[in-house]
Amino acid sequence: MTGVPPSPSTGAATGGPDGSPPVLLAVAHGTRSATGQAQIRDLVDRVARRRPDLDVRLAYVDVQEPRVGAAIRGVRAVVVPLLLSAGYHVRVDIAEAVAANDAVAAAPLGPDPVLTRSLRDRIGDADAVVLAAAGSSDPAWRADVAAVAARLGAHVAYASGAERRVPDVVAELRERGARRITVAAYLLADGLFYRSLHRAGADVVTPPLCADPAVVDLVLVRYRDLTTAPSRL
Repeated sequence: MTGVPPSPSTGAATGGPDGSPPVLLAVAHGTRSATGQAQIRDLVDRVARRRPDLDVRLAYVDVQEPRVGAAIRGVRAVVVPLLLSAGYHVRVDIAEAVAANDAVAAAPLGPDPVLTRSLRDRIGDADAVVLAAAGSSDPAWRADVAAVAARLGAHVAYASGAERRVPDVVAELRERGARRITVAAYLLADGLFYRSLHRAGADVVTPPLCADPAVVDLVLVRYRDLTTAPSRL
């Protein structure tokens, strides 16, 4: 199960009247963490350096400015959600912004085999693995997280919310005899949730996913999927 919603519009995105390709509008969640902000900007900068022919811009669904609704206004764009599941922000915030403008939205970055491989490469030698994600009550989001955990053979836990908190799951695994526990951070960048993982009692916490160069490729694949698909308009 991917949890990816249908695109708010059908067909391929087309360029402007001068033949220029559509803007790649990367849309992140937003964070108050200065480190996390820098990591997301760096990710988008790396995307832009990889494709100097594209107009690559950054917007947010929460916390930071510009918000996606303002950044997309009057712009022919392909929105690439820098989000790890098709939860509320994809299905509502981004979908509404796209529907009101001359744009299309790609699938979010996750779940994707690229991210699963990234996590697996960083788990190392562990007796037990905890997949740590930000908490959400959204059923599609939770299903996506469960699918990633199943592929990794990991235990699901959340950095927020009332159930299956990361420290509790780590403690349970210790009680069951696990000597070396890795928390696989299913988070794109540094922030309050990511920093809390280092206080959960595990032996290793993997770095945020945006640190992996493969994520740059994944962003560009999402853009390419909507600029090369046969148009059905």
